[in-house]
Amino acid sequence: MERIVVIGAGQAGASLVAKLRALGFKGGITLIGQEAVPPYQRPPLSKAYLLGDMALERLFLRPASFYADHDIDLRLGAPVTAIDRAARTVTVGGQVIAYDQLALTTGTVPRTLPAVIGGTLKGVHVVRTLADVDAMAPEFVAGRNVIIIGGGYIGLEAAAVAAKRGLKVTVVEMAPRILQRVAAAETSDAIRALHQSHGVRILENTGLAGLEGDGHVRALRLSTGELLPASFVIAGIGVVPDTGLAEAAGLYLENGIAVDAQGRTSDHTIWAAGDCASFPWRGRRLRLESVQNAIDQAELVAQNMLGAAQDYDPVPWFWSDQYDLKLQIAGLNLGYDRVVLRNTADARSHWYYAGDKLLAVDALNDPRAFMLAKRLIAAGRSPDPAQVADPTTDLKSLLQP
Repeated sequence: MERIVVIGAGQAGASLVAKLRALGFKGGITLIGQEAVPPYQRPPLSKAYLLGDMALERLFLRPASFYADHDIDLRLGAPVTAIDRAARTVTVGGQVIAYDQLALTTGTVPRTLPAVIGGTLKGVHVVRTLADVDAMAPEFVAGRNVIIIGGGYIGLEAAAVAAKRGLKVTVVEMAPRILQRVAAAETSDAIRALHQSHGVRILENTGLAGLEGDGHVRALRLSTGELLPASFVIAGIGVVPDTGLAEAAGLYLENGIAVDAQGRTSDHTIWAAGDCASFPWRGRRLRLESVQNAIDQAELVAQNMLGAAQDYDPVPWFWSDQYDLKLQIAGLNLGYDRVVLRNTADARSHWYYAGDKLLAVDALNDPRAFMLAKRLIAAGRSPDPAQVADPTTDLKSLLQP
């Protein structure tokens, strides 16, 4: 009987094994996760869960009973130590498990601050796993000083939670503006103003000289020489794909575990999906860090493991919740040369164009613009920027030929 082994029990891994069973695969399935808890949602960790608005059980993607009910061998708290491609085995917990096909859904790991500048002091946290958030949750006490290093979405979401909990929040961003890598200046400006309206201090174009403390972080020294008191620190300085096992196994890497359009790695029996995998997309190699990509790519890989031979061609989309703002992003803004603002009485959106081609849309509390943009981008259609900018234009009319 054929056995499929999946390493990585996050959103992609859980989606892959569930899809295999939904497609009628009758062989053996083993899903292996490093963490000691069943597969869970990550986005609420830095939002509803950290705020205390979501119970642990609601984080789980499926009840623990699902895996046993579907004859899925779920192994938790079990890091894989080796992949033997020649023997087609993986080693986990001292046990060797054979596979006919293997999928890597190992996700990403957070960048950490160097020890030489105080990154290993107590009270310095990252936001990635349930354990990370559980460790920092007791720190969120009204009146304390939290410094968040990095003005990306994770850092800003944590800043919003801290501000809502009554902490004194400072965000330190080395780049000239927050969200510089992922959003236009117009979106950065709107989100900066939102945070400042909630009392968050945002320092841009500001470097970090080091963290100071007596075993526990007590202060942060900026490149300007200013010393900021710190009850605790959150490092939101990005993530890197978790490619250690793949590299040790000799698989080809390129900004993650490189796969072909169907999700197959340089070894025809090994596949990869989710945040760890880079795939060919419209003339470039792309790696997406999003829930929807993890689900869609993993489910496609499941189909291809069973012989579907389908290529992956997503319309990327993302979201971020901060205070009462829901930012929804359709498409990718890579290569844009102008941003068209659509501003109505109750909603706002930023439309990215390269020449006359629509690439992406940032919708700020504007779900109608987001849904329409997804449809336009999927269809390869680009509305006249002047029509987009006109607040009297009916969005639905942009779909008409």
